[in-house]
Amino acid sequence: MKLFIYSLLALAGGIAMGIQAVVNGGLGRKVGTIEGAFLSFLIGTAALFFLVLFAGKGSLLAFSEVPKFQLTGGLLGAFFVVVMVLVVPKVGVASALMAVIVGQLLMGSLIDHFGLFGGQRFPLDMQKSIALVVMLGAIYVFNMK
Repeated sequence: MKLFIYSLLALAGGIAMGIQAVVNGGLGRKVGTIEGAFLSFLIGTAALFFLVLFAGKGSLLAFSEVPKFQLTGGLLGAFFVVVMVLVVPKVGVASALMAVIVGQLLMGSLIDHFGLFGGQRFPLDMQKSIALVVMLGAIYVFNMK
C-alpha cells in the first residue's frame, strides 16, 4: 500500500512540474528569464522556510556533515527552473516536458548502470538502450512541423 501511495505522490509531483512549467514560463515572459526563476525560487524558499519552522523534524545544522556534492541540488534545481522558464514559451509545455523526461531517464539509466552517488547498480542492457534511443527519436517526431 505504501508503494502505491508513494507512486501517487510521484504522479502528483509530475503533474505539479507540468503546471510549474507553464506558470514559470509565463512569469519569465513578464519579468525576464532569470528574474522569473529567481522569483519562483524565492517563493518556494519562503514556503519551505515555514514548513521547516512548523513541521521540520531534522537539523539544518547537519548540512556540514553531508558529502559536499549533496549540496548541489539547489544549483541543479535553479538550472532546471531557468531552462524551463526559457524553453517553455518557445516550444510549449508538452515538448519541454517530453525532453525533460527523456533527459531524466537517460541520466537515471547512467546512474543506475554505474551505481553513481552510492546507488545500487542496475545494468543498462540492449533492451533499455533501444528504448532510450526510441525516446530520443520520439522527441524529434513530436517536434516535427
